[in-house]
This record gives sequence, C-alpha cells and structure tokens, in this order.
Amino acid sequence: MKNIKRFFIPSLCAVALLSITGCTKDFVDINTNPATYGSTNFDANYTLSSAQLNYTGSIDFAYDTWRANLIYSSGMIQGMSTVVSYWAGDKYMLNEGYTAAYWGTSAVGAYIEQVRFIVDVIEFTKDKPEASNLYNVARIWKAVIFSRLSDIYGDVPYSEAGLGYYKKIYTPKYDKQQDIYNDMLKELDEASQSFKDGGDFVKGDIIYGGDLNKWKRFANSFMLRLAMRLVKVDEAKAKEYAAKAVGKTFTSNSDNALVKHSRAGARVTQNRNSQVLLGDGGSEAYYTKWSKTFIDFLKAHKDPRLGKITVTNLYLKESDKDEAGQNPNFSMDPAVQKGMPNGKDLGSNPIFNVKSDPNWTTFSDYSSPHPVMIAREAPTFILTYGATELLLAEAAVRWGIGGSAEDHYKNGVKAAITNVGQYSEKIAISDAAADACLAANPFKPAEALKQINTQYWGHTVCQLDFIETWSNWKRTGYPELVMINYPGNATGGTIPRRFPYPVSEVSENGVHYKEAAAAVPGGDKLTGRVWWDK
Repeated sequence: MKNIKRFFIPSLCAVALLSITGCTKDFVDINTNPATYGSTNFDANYTLSSAQLNYTGSIDFAYDTWRANLIYSSGMIQGMSTVVSYWAGDKYMLNEGYTAAYWGTSAVGAYIEQVRFIVDVIEFTKDKPEASNLYNVARIWKAVIFSRLSDIYGDVPYSEAGLGYYKKIYTPKYDKQQDIYNDMLKELDEASQSFKDGGDFVKGDIIYGGDLNKWKRFANSFMLRLAMRLVKVDEAKAKEYAAKAVGKTFTSNSDNALVKHSRAGARVTQNRNSQVLLGDGGSEAYYTKWSKTFIDFLKAHKDPRLGKITVTNLYLKESDKDEAGQNPNFSMDPAVQKGMPNGKDLGSNPIFNVKSDPNWTTFSDYSSPHPVMIAREAPTFILTYGATELLLAEAAVRWGIGGSAEDHYKNGVKAAITNVGQYSEKIAISDAAADACLAANPFKPAEALKQINTQYWGHTVCQLDFIETWSNWKRTGYPELVMINYPGNATGGTIPRRFPYPVSEVSENGVHYKEAAAAVPGGDKLTGRVWWDK
C-alpha cells in the first residue's frame, strides 16, 4: 500500500451536508478556520463521520464503488447485466486497474479514504476515558471496513495499517486473514459490551445518531455475519460467535444500518451507486439492467418486489441519462418485466450478441431499477435485519441454536421484501403481500441452506450491495448460477473468487506483497481464494 503518513484531516464538507442526525453547528464552527485546526481542538467525532460516509464509496466520482461493487461484483454475481464494454465482471475479464480500485491509491480507495480516518479515531480516543463510547463505535466500524477489504483480497495490511503518523510504519505487513477475522470478532464482542450509559455522546455518528443500544445490536449482528463466513474453515469458532450473538441482534427493519445521502453536496454526499447508474461517467443508464437471473428469481417466487423495484422503458435512447432523461411513463407492470442475460455484448458473434437473445426487443424493454432506488439521495444499506435473520436461520439449521430456523427464515424473507420501502414509500410493500409470498414459498428443511442463501442473494441484490452478495455466494455456492464462458475471459469460465493485489504494491511494499501473493491459495489472480473460501 502507499507509504502514507497520517495526519488529522477531517472531511470538511462531507458530513455538514448530510441530512442525518448527529450533525451540529459545531462542525461548521470547528472548520471555520482550518489553518488553526490541530491536535488541541481535534474532534474525532467528525473523522468518524468521514470513515462512515466513505465506506459507501469514494468522494472522487464513486471511484471504488463504480469498479468493485458495480463493474465487477454486480455482473459476476448476476444481479445486474450490461453490454458496456468496460464492465469486466460481467464476463470475468481482468482489468488490473479496476480490481485494484477498492484497495486504492494515495488519493482514493479504502485505505486512504476509510482506513486512515478510522485509525485516527481509534488512536486519538483509545486512552481517553471521556471518549470511550466513540472509541468503541470506532472499533466496530474498523471491523466493518476491514472485513470488506479482506473479503475482497484475503490477507491485507491490518494491524499496522494507517499507523505511519503514529508509529512511522510506512510499509505495513499483510496480516493473515484468519488472524484478521479472529481479531475482528474479538473487537466486535468486546466493543458491544463496553459502552457506558451516561458516557460521551457520539455526535459524529451518521448511522445511528449516537444511539448506543442500536450500536450494540449492530455489533452483534455484524459479528454474526463474520462468524458465518467461517463455517467451512473454523466451524467451532463460527458456532461460538454465532451463539454469542443470539438474542442481541437486530429486531426489525427500524434497526437497519444505512447512510442517508443528500443531493446538496454533489459527489461528496450523493449516493455512489446512483452517480454511476444515472450515467454520470458513461452509458450505464441505458445499457445496464437487472439481470435475467434476478428477474427470473422474482418471477419464480411470485415475489412482490417484481413491479416495485423493476421498471421498463426508463430510458428510451442511448443519450438519455440522469434523472432528467428518465421517461416519466415507465412501466411497473410485473407482466412486462424482463432481465437482460449476462455475458452479452454488441459484437459480431451471434452467440454473445445480446440481440440474439430470444427475448430481445429493445434495451428499453429490459428492466431497470426503479428511479427511487438510484436517486441521488437514495440510502446506502450497510447491514439489515432481513440479512441477519437469514443468517440466524442458517445457524439454527447448522447447530440448532437461536430458536426455530423456519421462524428466522420467515422473519428474514418478510423483512427483506418490506425493506425496499426504506428507499421510498413509492415502492413500499405491505406485510400482507410479503406473507403471501412466504405462503407460496414454504420453508423446506431438506433444502434449507439453499433457500436461505438464495433469499440472501436476492435481498442483497435489492440493496445494490453486490460485494456482500458476492461474498456470501463464495461462502455458500447459492444460488447455483450458470457461469459465463466469454471469449478471452481470465478464469476459464468460472466466477472470480477474489481480486488480485494492486500491481503498485510490488514497488511500494514489495517484501510484504511478495509474501502475501505467494500465500494465496490458487495464486494471486481472479481464481485464487481467500482463506475462508473453501
């Protein structure tokens, strides 16, 4: 990673423009004269805000989100489909610049825009009893940040990351993913039990506005997610931490962790997925659609999300983009929704040309996300009750802990279906409609793991959280996707399992990079595997 020295640099405009609880006039006051801002008046609350906001994507034109979540994950996991030529994930092609994007550079990406901020918060508060609640929120958020980094790449700089300013460590070692997971689970467990009633108010929190009870439930729900990652490599630890979480997780969609975006701050505060899918940087608005796999899933399950989150004729010609270019007479009719097959292009080979699709008519007739899902102020979902209940259902199936698998499954599916109303009341789905879907798709113990994780896939696709969709698919193998063997692909026609390390690491952190690259099962390439992916 880049040899980045650490400075106390809060994001000066990101948080002030977010329409969420926890923003105060103090932020403006503190930053009126940045030249006088230093260690004596540094408020780590606002640095926490930056770490939280930047987890939704880079403030620089959604740099990492565009490449890791959309260009790669959404297509290879068959949530979305596109004929945009540079969307490499749809066809398992290797673009080393794109696979390196989430890791980032000295200007953009997770290490510079997420890790440096959360490490600052932790280092500044760890020995300050008067900031203990902020410290424990930061410990939890550090696990959120590093779990995604590690799930994408495997072994990554963790214990020494971001410590250039504090310990003069400019070429941090790569920690083993097993060690990272062990520490994250420990941190989540400890932090959830260390909040102090009557202690410091976490005023920079843009997720829960300083509500510590919600942070306790978040920590345990996220701990459950990480525990379930380990079912194939350390089942005893997976069961241990899943059992710790039982009874302490989310209880309804009102607990869902999300960032509410704002139009006011342009790229800084607007939803990152939306910036891309509205066509700010290319032709994604017209050429990127819901996949056939996803639409067929909704149809097969008589899912009421069909015709709510899916619309046809949203953009009528290639030049249409942004919200102003949307056709106000788009169709939500479930009967006309159709997904675009993955692995297609506009080339001369009829096998791969999308116009050879038997259902081809026009691009406009393929289903797009409903406009409220890609509005610039649309929320980014971090962790939900629906996903948590589905993981509890799996824990009950595997180990008989935490109550009835069927009950958790029903709770999870119903919450996942009704959760889309958190985008907007315009696409809200009633409890009755969700119950009808469950009645049409009863829980089958013999197929439990398949049912649970196929629903998890559908839920995270609806949230546009495709990196998480990919991670859980790697863990479980569900749904059973039909893979693409596009000419020139880099994987032999199999869905990628991880991203290679950035080539910049060869020169910037060569010794540690070589050790980590040599240790990747299957090699440092798209077909290599992270530790827990057996």
